[in-house]
Amino acid sequence: MTPAWARHLPRGTDWTGLDLLAGRSIPAVAAAWAVAQPSAPAFAPLTWEALLARTEVVAGRLARLGLRAGDRLLCSASPSVDLVVAHLAALRMGATVVPANTAYGPGELGHIVADAAPTAALVDVPGRVSGLPTFGPAVELDDGPVPRLDEADTSDPAMILYTSGTTGRPKGAVLSHGNLLASARAVTIAWRWTPGDRLVLALPLFHAHGLAVGVHGTLVAGASAVVLPRFDVDAVIDSVTGGATLLFGVPTMWSRLASSPRGAALAALRLCVSGSAPLSPDVFARVSEVCGQRIIERYGMTETLMLTSNPVDGERRPGTVGLPLPGVTVRLDADGEILVAGPSVFRGYRGVPPDEFFTVDGFFRTGDVGAWDADGYLRIVGRSKELIISGGFNVYPREVEEVLLAHPAVAEAAVVGVPSDEWGEEVVAAVVLDAPVEEDDLIAWCRARIAHFKCPRAVRTVPSLPRNALGKVLRDQLRAAL
Repeated sequence: MTPAWARHLPRGTDWTGLDLLAGRSIPAVAAAWAVAQPSAPAFAPLTWEALLARTEVVAGRLARLGLRAGDRLLCSASPSVDLVVAHLAALRMGATVVPANTAYGPGELGHIVADAAPTAALVDVPGRVSGLPTFGPAVELDDGPVPRLDEADTSDPAMILYTSGTTGRPKGAVLSHGNLLASARAVTIAWRWTPGDRLVLALPLFHAHGLAVGVHGTLVAGASAVVLPRFDVDAVIDSVTGGATLLFGVPTMWSRLASSPRGAALAALRLCVSGSAPLSPDVFARVSEVCGQRIIERYGMTETLMLTSNPVDGERRPGTVGLPLPGVTVRLDADGEILVAGPSVFRGYRGVPPDEFFTVDGFFRTGDVGAWDADGYLRIVGRSKELIISGGFNVYPREVEEVLLAHPAVAEAAVVGVPSDEWGEEVVAAVVLDAPVEEDDLIAWCRARIAHFKCPRAVRTVPSLPRNALGKVLRDQLRAAL
């Protein structure tokens, strides 16, 4: 029986011979590209030969510092080619990379440091991490002998990406070299990504979208990329007019690009992809009207990397996340929860028993609720977990609620996500007060204590929160009332 994911393959391709793990690891695949096309562009301005040579120097410096195969390296810095080089160098020497959001404060970083126990930290703001050797993205350390490189096997840990459960306690999703390679190769196949492509990379590199899709996809495809330090509409469009062929973004980015007077320039791109949050059909239509592009929406998670995508060859349906990607099996349980399996799916969280997160036959419980249409396209209809995705970032209500409840004027608090064309969802809080306080003051209170993307964009004062007989907040009712 032909698997559903075979619909992503070019017509006539023998799906039975597909090997997503060929090459064993992304570092080994990248090293092979450097031999095959040394003078081809990689991460501008570096060629493939220069990229791999730089990673060898950085690997020697990290080894001299004391980093060894199996050790963990915390990375929290703004996007740059230097950061890409350091990331690849760490993977090549068998270290495990632990990305962390650049907006995290001492408490948020402190939990990751305590849980992951990194040997060192790469940060672009001195003093963000205490108690560890730290250095910047350029890794300006003393040179050392180059350690053994590219020996990691598919089962060896490559990254720990931290995500939270509904309790707000961050958990480290341990991703193997095989997970990273399988996911990156699946999207390069599905999206027809080739060495001739040039990606505009304007996403954070602490997030799976920018790192595991943008950087790793470029390395597996043997392609090139322009790394921007932040998302800026004009800088993105300048890169497009400079010859880029691919652009990946979150709905917020696509909304702003569609509103630009220069938006028509996006017509030059070969492929536009949206992810990390639901793309509004209205934004899909606006982009199409402005530049003729029909954005490919896809679906993935920190724990699973890429799972589904609308097809390159075939109908791209707004409001859906398309078909299972190569190697991925997707099914729905009796309650509609999306269950997934495949070589890109992690095996568990660091230090957490896996039983509650997986079915007895090994499928990961995503917590998302989905539905199939008549042609096998998947639509995300809700979440069984209380996760909010705003601007591509995960926000867990309880963490925000605990910050609000620490304010002396707040008696009760509940946080929900409400639909937003620009952000996918906006974080909105409802509070019951013990004493008068301005809503703007509560937002400022949150901004001083948690990352900006977690902070409520609006706070509403209510006389009481809707609760069931057991006292649980009825978030659907609250969301409707807000």
